[in-house]
Formats: sequence, structure tokens, C-alpha cells
Amino acid sequence: MRAVAWYDKAGRATGLTPRPPGVSKAAMINVLLVALGGAIGASLRHLVNVAGLKILGSGFPWATMAVNLIGSFAMGMFIEYLTRRIGASTELRLFIATGLLGGFTTFSAFSLDFAALWQRGEMVTAFGYVLVSVVGALLALFLGLWVVRVAT
Repeated sequence: MRAVAWYDKAGRATGLTPRPPGVSKAAMINVLLVALGGAIGASLRHLVNVAGLKILGSGFPWATMAVNLIGSFAMGMFIEYLTRRIGASTELRLFIATGLLGGFTTFSAFSLDFAALWQRGEMVTAFGYVLVSVVGALLALFLGLWVVRVAT
């Protein structure tokens, strides 16, 4: 990795930021947009979870379910309006769809992937994706729990 110097208006170096060789400045900006959006989305998810626990208690994961539904609805609205109707920039899509909504709920990205397969007419693939993703994720979680329990 090489260090990239950042300069102020007077031309003085203000700091060094590592950038892997061959990675453009635009690619690094895109990564930062995703990271910023993800931080905001994850923070919002946390606030919804805290509020949900205070208001509704811990008997059922209401806040997680709400986050998944809200995030999926927002992803649908965003994709349809901003990308298909007005042609939003790549940077805005990365910040909102990948970053903010991805940080708020990965379920929104999962829902979008399913919708894309469905709209292409790939029904078997779409439902296979749902089955493998949901069942596979649950099995992977239990496997992870088991591995740590056996190892400790």
C-alpha cells in the first residue's frame, strides 16, 4: 500500500491516507461513501432497537422486524424513484442503498436481490436464493455458536 497525501488550499500536506496500489481516488471515495452511509444506517438501526426494547419489551424482536420491513420498503422506493425514474448518480446510490440502507438492514439488500431475480423471470432461482439464504444463515449461526462452545 502506498500513502496518499492530502493537501489544504495552501498546498501543505495535511495527512497521509493509505490507498492500495492500483485503487483510484474515485474508488476510495466510493468506499468512504458506503462507510459513511453504513455508519448512519447502523446507528439508526441501534436507535430503533433501543426504542423498541423500551416501548415493547424483549418478548419478541419487534424492532428487528420493523427495521427489516422499513428498510425493504425504503429500498424499493429508492431504487424505483431515484435510480429508475431520475437516474441518480452512482455515488448517491452507493451512499443510500449500499451504505445507509445496507447498514440499517441487510434484509433490504436481500429483498432487492430477490426482486431482481423475480423480475427477470427466474422464479426457481429466486426461491432457491431465499431458501439457501435464510436456512443457510440460520445453520451458519448455529454452527458458529457450536464451534465457539466446543472450543471454549
